[in-house]
Amino acid sequence: MLTGLSILAHDARSWPFDQARLLLARVLRLRLQGDAQHEAARLIADGQAAAAADAFPALTATPVRLETGYGPSGLPHLGTFQEVLRTTMVRNAFRALTEDTIPTELICFSDDMDGLRKAPPNVPHQDWLEEDMDKPLTAVRDPFGEHESFGAYNNARLRGFLDHFGFEYRFQSSTEAYRSGMFDGKLRLALERFDAIQDVMLPTLGPDRRATYSPFLPISPKTGRVLQVPTLERDVGRGTILFEDEDGARTEVPVTGGHVKLQWKPDWAMRWAALGVDYEMSGKDLIDSVKLATRLCKLLGGAPPDGFTYELFLDAEGAKISKSKGNGLSLEDWLRYGPSESLAFYLFQSPRSAKRLYFDVIPRAADEYLQSLEAYPGQPPAKQIDNPMWHVHDGSPPPPSPVSFGLLLNLVSASGASDKAMLWGFIGKYRPGTTPESHPLVDRMADGALHYYEDFVRPNKRFRAPDARERAAMEDLVARFRTLAPDADGEAIQFEVYEAGKATGFDPLRSWFAALYEVLLGQPQGPRFGSFAAIFGLDRTIALIEDALAGRLASDPPLLGEGDRA
Repeated sequence: MLTGLSILAHDARSWPFDQARLLLARVLRLRLQGDAQHEAARLIADGQAAAAADAFPALTATPVRLETGYGPSGLPHLGTFQEVLRTTMVRNAFRALTEDTIPTELICFSDDMDGLRKAPPNVPHQDWLEEDMDKPLTAVRDPFGEHESFGAYNNARLRGFLDHFGFEYRFQSSTEAYRSGMFDGKLRLALERFDAIQDVMLPTLGPDRRATYSPFLPISPKTGRVLQVPTLERDVGRGTILFEDEDGARTEVPVTGGHVKLQWKPDWAMRWAALGVDYEMSGKDLIDSVKLATRLCKLLGGAPPDGFTYELFLDAEGAKISKSKGNGLSLEDWLRYGPSESLAFYLFQSPRSAKRLYFDVIPRAADEYLQSLEAYPGQPPAKQIDNPMWHVHDGSPPPPSPVSFGLLLNLVSASGASDKAMLWGFIGKYRPGTTPESHPLVDRMADGALHYYEDFVRPNKRFRAPDARERAAMEDLVARFRTLAPDADGEAIQFEVYEAGKATGFDPLRSWFAALYEVLLGQPQGPRFGSFAAIFGLDRTIALIEDALAGRLASDPPLLGEGDRA
């Protein structure tokens, strides 16, 4: 994937390469000084990253760390997917830029030491969750009875989720990091700089919260709950805090070893400093939190990571998508109708622009993905590296698809197909040798097309009768089709469609194609008609037009009989 790409990567315009170049500048600035920075940058820009790594060992002493966060109080969702996906795209661009000579790692960090604040709905044993409320998620009983805790259950789902999509990452549990001592040094420093942290945080809080706020959340030795209580006293030398436990007893605990955790903004900053995080994305809604965490990270002796602020998803009405409201589109929804690659393509496009995330975007996203995939092989390398397919497929896109998603949808619509076998019959005749085994992407799209048709297209189909000019054009089209060979290709068929429209006076011709889709398929749009007719079959297309002219398409076309199955 990476051979010979570094020079192209320096000139690439797509946003992951912009981010990768900023990340490389950070690495050079933090790891080298003076002339060494400039010499390493020159070598890398000249395609000699290996020579730079050999000359300056500091570049490879530790991995460049990119991070994403996960709150394991619920299952992984679309937000989890998009953040890991986009961060992976930046990581791959950085690897290309540096010829993979500077090691990198993606840390997927689970905030599983957070206290459970709300029982998620539709989970069994709600009574267990209520009893374990406010305990760290890794101390809450697993309501499914599969793991040692609810946090462990959701962490397992996260890892399975990421593995399913082939992400390369290192999982890190917050509980393990606190208890193992990984964070001890920074926690002691936070205790030492308690007042400075308060000076940053208190002005951002309301008067009631300000009166009791402490960056340290002790875990009660008696109840095991994460407590939001004031810190009464601090002993920097002993590394302890004093607080009032739930029973009113004044209790002293060390800030190390998992006896406390930090409030989430100081925790985020401490994590950056302790793990040496170089890069982390976040949504527009966290802009102020990033600014605060940046200040706190510096207080804790860290270099705040470079970042990227992405816009939020919107639902059909333009409102922000919320898990609690259930508006918008879930990851499972998208994967029911479209391939994951089309979602990755959609998420790649313009991440700094708000994106509608609703069912009606799926067909277009799928076909735009396929168009980019088709264009990729014929492009010069300088264009390929900026093609979304390079990023969606980690530099190695698969072969193009012989059919579009829209075409499959219209085949379902025109034929009344109810199973994939019928669709594959059409595809096999149109592109001999194409099978589910040779084209698994097409096989997944066939599933999605059947589901999408049943859920969204079929309930909204509205056939209409042709007007006089449309009828004449369609009669002319039937006559033209009868002169073609039964196995005429899509281009020959498309030519006759154009000619029939022009001969009947359609101007612009798109109104002629709109008429074909509205009259024949009961919908306002469709794929290239020549390709549709070629794969559906000229004889079936002629029959479809004649049925429309005879008024027999007032409802869905009848299912093809067994003898008609391709």
